[in-house]
Amino acid sequence: MSGRAPPPRPDQVPQSASAESLLRSAGVRVTEVRCLTLACLLGTRVPLSHGELANLPALQALDRVTLYRTLHVLKAARLVHAVQGIDGSWRYCAHSPRVSGCPGDHPHFLCERCGRMWCLTGQRLPQIEVPEGLSVRGKQLLAYGLCEECQGG
Repeated sequence: MSGRAPPPRPDQVPQSASAESLLRSAGVRVTEVRCLTLACLLGTRVPLSHGELANLPALQALDRVTLYRTLHVLKAARLVHAVQGIDGSWRYCAHSPRVSGCPGDHPHFLCERCGRMWCLTGQRLPQIEVPEGLSVRGKQLLAYGLCEECQGG
């Protein structure tokens, strides 16, 4: 398993035009904060916690509550998916609708030492059969252990 891609530098964050079009197509009101947050998530291509997002240079000026609310809106619009790690932290990931396997419907791997998380998009979550009258709104599968980098050190 290769190491996680580093967070994007401000000059590497995708153009917000792509994020803006995704927001519009999802019926979400377009704001600068939503565009910037979604662009950062699209640019990293790995699940990031609220704290990791808040530390990205492009998002450092946002207050924590605004970022939480923005992530909630993006998740409700199904533009991002969230996975809770064994450490209790939620991590958020977004992908272009043109990329297969997202949002969600795949397992994730969490390194217990460094806390990095990867989407395992090459695998699908199992189909869950529930009794009549029940409906599944979400599911997650989390594998955890040590990443290649942490095993070496």
